[in-house]
Amino acid sequence: MSTPNIKSVVENMLQPYLDEHQFELVDIEYVKEGSSWFLRVFVDKDGGIDIEDCGRVSEYLSLQLDENDPITDAYFLEVSSPGAERPLKKPKDYEKSIGKYVFVTTYEPIQGLKEFEGTLVSYDGETVVVRIGKKEYELPTSKVANARLAIMF
Repeated sequence: MSTPNIKSVVENMLQPYLDEHQFELVDIEYVKEGSSWFLRVFVDKDGGIDIEDCGRVSEYLSLQLDENDPITDAYFLEVSSPGAERPLKKPKDYEKSIGKYVFVTTYEPIQGLKEFEGTLVSYDGETVVVRIGKKEYELPTSKVANARLAIMF
């Protein structure tokens, strides 16, 4: 099974549990590091997620994966919080982050830059606007490689 399919299958297995417990699915990664595969699930909730929450999600998902066995490779399951530098993947992630400090990379240079660290000014589904100092950069979402919250120093 391909990585996108694994992510979709895992999301479908997990979403009813997350909905029931008011958790939010932030991201799913299925990656090979060295000789090992890792299935990483990042969840959150209002007020933040703690280790007990992650443990309950992990137990539920582990049982579902054992029952349905959608992944043929041996892998390690990790369930955690997205952390302070939470990725921005979905439209609602961008919308909730307006006014916050972000780090965005693009696939190709825009106005000579591929990295933008500043305040997320707006998001309309087509364009992400980041203010760096007094200058605003309009980044087409189709050119955004990665975006995440950033810690300001």
